[in-house]
Amino acid sequence: MKYLRWLLFPLSLIYGLVVSIRNWFYDAGLLKSTLFNFPVICVGNLDVGGAGKSPMTEYLIRLLKHEYKVATLSRGYGRSTQGYLEASPDATATAVGDEPAQFKNKFADVTVAVCADRVTGIKKLMPAHDLVILDDAYQHRAVKPGFSILLFDYTRINEPRLMLPAGNLREPFVGRWRADVLIVSKCPHTLTLNDREQLVERLKPFAFQKVYFTSIAYQSLQTLGGAIAADVIDAHTTVFLLSGIANTTPLLQHLQGITTKIIHHKYADHHQFSLKNISKLADEFKACTAEKKLLITTEKDAQRLGEQQLLPLVNQLPFLVLPIGVKFIDGEQEFAGLIKNYVREYSSHNSIH
Repeated sequence: MKYLRWLLFPLSLIYGLVVSIRNWFYDAGLLKSTLFNFPVICVGNLDVGGAGKSPMTEYLIRLLKHEYKVATLSRGYGRSTQGYLEASPDATATAVGDEPAQFKNKFADVTVAVCADRVTGIKKLMPAHDLVILDDAYQHRAVKPGFSILLFDYTRINEPRLMLPAGNLREPFVGRWRADVLIVSKCPHTLTLNDREQLVERLKPFAFQKVYFTSIAYQSLQTLGGAIAADVIDAHTTVFLLSGIANTTPLLQHLQGITTKIIHHKYADHHQFSLKNISKLADEFKACTAEKKLLITTEKDAQRLGEQQLLPLVNQLPFLVLPIGVKFIDGEQEFAGLIKNYVREYSSHNSIH
């Protein structure tokens, strides 16, 4: 892998230059970036792959939905549809993307929309909503959010800061200056004050930026229908794990802390499961003679199991879902206050600058 990085490094220099020029054009006003006189909160990261954007978006929904009419807006990665679309209660990953489908499945009373052009999407949502949460839009410079949350994955924070394709950065590290808040996600629960100080030194926040630390809060197992399952994982459980997410390290560490018997069917992020994939899993699960065995997947992956061609086989299998949430290690009240104060400033406005 080290040698491959070196081979790809010249391409990373070119890509980094192109992205830097594009960002400069936006910063200088040569490319238009729309600022709305309306609360727009952006959740994003600098790396490719998961840093916990979806759990943070869900945290914000829970924080605000009882006081405000909330809408989320995503690109809808991997969907087969085009243009602006609001998710229906029975929306599938094919129609809106796996993460928007997950949001709508969990928050039926919240508007979940997808649109590649976020400016258009926000304009359509403004008349009937009090705020919009942009999921994974930090690099979408056509919108200038009123409040930006930038996430850094604890498990990858010490990796070399190389641009794609040699590294994982979508834009140079200096791009963090556009964020109001930096959050180190997926931290261990045992993170010490000294650990936090070292992480802050690694991030080098600007004077105006607050830094917070969160960990993953694993919740009770659920059925695909969302009901709490009676099953629990213990040391005697053989776990068949199906995943198609960017970073499985925290999930595996969590499961390995309970049982050593894990059979992992691992696929790329946003992988569209095929009948062949599920059939292979089903055959192995049925052939396993363990006294106690569970078939577990993530919330995001569960959305892609609901496709019509998979349902006959999926419904024959005892799939369980392991939901996750966000737990602040400290400073949660302060963070929540920042968000609520920002939204409160604009709660009576809905016009565009």
